[in-house]
Parts: sequence; structure tokens; C-alpha cells
Amino acid sequence: MNHFLTFVLILTTVIWTLPAQQKGTFGKLSNTEKNMITYEKDPSAHAVVLYEWGNNYFKVVDRRILLIKEYHTKIKILDEKGFAYGTVEIPLYHKGTLTEKVTALKAVTHNGDTQYNVLPSEIFENDHSERWKVKAFTFPKMQKGSILEYSYTITTPYDFNFNGWDFQGSIPKIYSEFNAKIPGNWVYNRSLRGNLELDINDAHIQKGCFTIEGYPKAADCEVLKYTMKDIPAFKEEKEFMLSAENYRSQLSFELSQYNRLDGTTNKYTKSWKDVDREFRSDKDIGRQLTKKGFFERHVPEKLLIEGDELTRAKNIFEFVQQHYAWNKQYSSYGKARVKEAFDAGKGNAWEINMSLINLLNAANIPTNLMLLSTRKRGLPTKVHPVMSNFNYVVAKTEIDGKSYLLDATDKYMPFGFLPFRALNHYGRVMDFKNDSYWYDIRPQTKNRHQVRAQIKFDPEENKAVGVFDAVSTGYNAINMHKTLNEKSEEEYLDSVEEEISGNFAITSYELVQQRTDKQGVSQRFKFEIEDVLNGDMAYLNPFFIQFFNRNPFQLDERNYPIDFGYPRNYRYQIIFTIPDGYAIQEFPENKSIALGDTLATLKFYSTGNTSQISFSFELALNSSYFNEKDYQALKSLFKEAVDIQKNSLVVLKKKTVQP
Repeated sequence: MNHFLTFVLILTTVIWTLPAQQKGTFGKLSNTEKNMITYEKDPSAHAVVLYEWGNNYFKVVDRRILLIKEYHTKIKILDEKGFAYGTVEIPLYHKGTLTEKVTALKAVTHNGDTQYNVLPSEIFENDHSERWKVKAFTFPKMQKGSILEYSYTITTPYDFNFNGWDFQGSIPKIYSEFNAKIPGNWVYNRSLRGNLELDINDAHIQKGCFTIEGYPKAADCEVLKYTMKDIPAFKEEKEFMLSAENYRSQLSFELSQYNRLDGTTNKYTKSWKDVDREFRSDKDIGRQLTKKGFFERHVPEKLLIEGDELTRAKNIFEFVQQHYAWNKQYSSYGKARVKEAFDAGKGNAWEINMSLINLLNAANIPTNLMLLSTRKRGLPTKVHPVMSNFNYVVAKTEIDGKSYLLDATDKYMPFGFLPFRALNHYGRVMDFKNDSYWYDIRPQTKNRHQVRAQIKFDPEENKAVGVFDAVSTGYNAINMHKTLNEKSEEEYLDSVEEEISGNFAITSYELVQQRTDKQGVSQRFKFEIEDVLNGDMAYLNPFFIQFFNRNPFQLDERNYPIDFGYPRNYRYQIIFTIPDGYAIQEFPENKSIALGDTLATLKFYSTGNTSQISFSFELALNSSYFNEKDYQALKSLFKEAVDIQKNSLVVLKKKTVQP
């Protein structure tokens, strides 16, 4: 499952021969920068980073070793939409009395040869969360053509905040450079993510570069320099993608080991065997999964003993779904108490799903905890344990040789389904009796939205009457259940009519209970359409219900994968009864398109005779994941699907009455 990581490179000590750009002088602008009107390599850009420079190093201040992070950048505003990049926020971490500090902050708006400084009174500091605050300011006198320049230094006591560099952002960059000098006491893992290559990749050793008063021997340093030029903006199509953190070109550092001056060592990067051992005894994980006795005393006995394994598992799953109200918090490692959550009848995702695990184990159904990251976060690294990668847990069990992943936070979720937020490719199963292991998340495949309709025409009243059945299965059914429960029937039917628009009106509605359960929803609608036959020619679009009103793929180029979360199937079938006195003049041509052998298919067929016309449309996305090389073909496929739905016309002609 590593195929979705576009490009991950462990940086080497290869030295590229391209010349380096020196640190820019604050306030100095070139004529080229001043006169730029548009960015030739991205004419649609609203702003462009002209220059970006960073430098991280360690320094002894008042007998304390601190990390120093310097930053300097210049941004050209190309139009009014670029003003959004004129507000700057600098995050600062704090814990107890130790806090990060900003010094030497300078910010200037350059309008030609005139400069407007950001004044100290225009710089604000606000609390963002329990551990983070933000220093923020907005550039004054912004206009089209302004150059926004700022620099600052962060001094931090937290060596783990030596955390990397974002080469790629939401606007293009002409030049970006990151420098660092790391004494040998600190050892960091580092990687470059994304599909862009470095222009300069330089790492070398500088002897005796770091000294501390009282210690006779100076430490050697690793000196780093990484640069990129002409960096395109990372443009998101948020509807069908994982977190941009998986694909945006960025350099990341993770503290692996600190060698103290007294000869002792702190290891931060551990093996999974180390993590497994720690989790077994941890009060927030391992010990929270040993509460079988508590749950046995607090649930009906029959819940744990009646029926076969699968029946017991489904009953327990439904019990947990109904007992708990999810507080919408994912929580994280270190904050879970299952007994308190059970008594309160509410909790975060960790507490609810660890309660589920306890109950399944109490029913003699062996179940383990699986750590994962939600879709809006980056995928966990498989190289070594990074516990901050994980923000979610689900249950993993096996019954009669079949594996199930379970999440009881969502009352609409069927047994064996994971919420959409958790469909993030893989997780780590914490098997405390054996070793933990990676496990792939395979989404349910039967996710269909199907419409079957029949229409008859009444020429005398100039209207059409009909019926259509809408059937949703899998994740489509889950979403439909939520919609039906969140709205009254009147509100729901109003929303259906608004989506169809025109002269369409629903005359009756039925939720077909005998064909509706958690994995399927069946609905029947009767309807009328006014003013459909006017004059000698009638032009009718058979798609009065459309699955897509626009192509979700709009980029000229996309260099990261398309991820739908789960396979999807859309079907539309309709039969027109030709009204008396009319004949078929024209109807749409058939189309059949395939991406790969069966990766995605689009089929549209229409047939007609003197009394009826039938149409059949199917868009099948048989995979949840498409490589970026498939983007143009997928974009074309959706373009055709939208075009078929919007522009397929049936032309009926009134028959000439013979004298």
C-alpha cells in the first residue's frame, strides 16, 4: 500500500553543483521584482513567493542550549485576491514556564519605492489552544503590485520543534532555501516528501563547531543546505483526496536521539517491539483494554453469551453504538478512560472503541486495537514508530476466518464498515499477545446509487406523470439515513424538488421499509412535470435526476493521486412512453468509455420504438484509488458523464394529421 506516497526520499550527502543563492538583504529589492506584473510560469497565480530563506541552529544562551530558527521571505501581490497572503500567523509552543519567543520581527509593505512598516502596536498575540499561541499581523497599504517582506527569529527550548521546511505551498515560489547546523549531540531522522526534486542537496561535517563553557571538547556539526527553484503551487481538489500533507513537497525532521553531555543518551525513535511492550502496561492504552470484569458487571449477561460469535459481535456492536454519544473528539494517545466514559454514556473515539474491544473480548471474541490516522491527517510513516502520526483507533477482530474493522462512534454505521474519515489506507494493529503489525483498510465495495423511472405523457393537460425508485446501498445508504434523520419529510422532499428544479413536483413519497436497513435505503417517488409538450417539437432531457452537475476535476495538471475513499457506482434507467400524436425525431447516441480494463467505466445506451424509449446510464468507479497518471483520463470520463446528463436530448415531433 505504499503506492500512494508519490515520492519519499531519505536525504543523502550528494552535493549538487548548481550555484547557491546567498541570504538576501532585508529591504533590498531588484528591478525585476519591482516590475513583475504576472508570474510567467503560473499566470493564474494571485501572489508569488519571490524569495524564502530559513536557518536553524543551536546556541548557548545564559548557560542553556536553545534552538534558533531564522526566517526571511518576500511575497509579490499580483492581484486583489493575493491580499489573503498579507496576514501572517507565527505559531509558538509553550508548556508551563517554558515558551517559544519571537524576536527581531520586521515587516514592510513595499509599494514601488515607498515603504510602510508594520508597527509594534499592529502585532497581536492570541491563544490558539492549550499549548499553542499565535503572533499575528497584517501588512498595511496593500495594493496590486505590492511586495510584502518580513523576517523574524524564533528562540525555543524545545529541540523536537526542529521540524522541517515546507518547500511547496498554496502559491508558487521562485526560490526557497533551508539551512541548518546540527551538533552531533542531536540525531534527527529526515525525509523529503512530494514529487519535486531538490536543486541543492548538501550535507557535510564541520569540525569543532559547537562549544559549551566548561566542556573542553567542541562538538562536530552536520551542516545542511537544501534548495528548490521554480516551485509550483500545490493546488488542492479537496473533494477526492487525502491530506495534502501526503503529497506537498516538504522536508521533515524527527528527533531520533539526544546524546547528553554527561554521556547518557535519550532515544526518541524506538522499534515497534519497544512500543508494543510499553503499550501493554500503559495506563491509557494497555490498561484501558483490561477492563473486561468491569464491563461484564455492567452489561446484560445475555449480551455476552447468546448466539454464535458473529451474532454476539453484532449485538455488542449495536449495544455500544446505542449506549454512547460520541462527543466528536478523536482524542489521542494519553487521554482515554473507558470506565468513566461508560458511566457517562459519552466519550471520545478512543474511549468508545476501546469499550467495544473490552466487550468483545469479554464475549470470548478475540479483538485487538488498531491505531490509524484520519483522512485529513498525513499517513503514518512505516519506517519507524511515530506515535504523533496516529489520532484514531478502531477495533479489529476475526470471526470464522473473516476479519472485521469496527467503529461504534457513528450510530448509522453498519457492522464491518468504517466511517469515511477513517478510510486512510492502513493502520497498526496492537496485538499484545504477539507483535503488532500493519493492516490494510479495504473499504466496502457495494456502494451504489440507482434510480429507475417511468414517465407517461398527457398531451391534453400538457404534463408528464411518473414514478421513480431510488435505491442506495453501502456508504450511499449511510449518507441517506443521515439525511432522512436530520430533516423532516417535508424538508427532505423540498430539497429533492430543488435539486431537480424546473416544473417538477413530487405528488407522493414512500420509504420502502421492507427493503431498507442499515446497508440499504429504498424510496419511491411519484411526480408530475408541467409544460413538457409545447408546439410541434418537444425537446426532453431524460436525466431529470443528475448525479453530477459539474466535473469535480478542474485542474490542468494534478501530480498527486485521486482517492474516492470507497468504490462507487451510479445507475440511471428510465422508460418514456411516447405520447399519442408524437413520433421520435432524434435521440442520443450510445457511448461506452473505459479507463483501464475495469478501473472505471461509463456506459450510456438508448433504444426506441414507436411506443417507448428507454435509457440506461452507468458510471462505475471500481477502485477507490487512482494514480495521478490516470488524472486526465478520469477528468475526461467525468466530463463525458456530466455532458451526457446535461445535454442528452430526445426530440419528439408532432405527427401531421392527414386531411
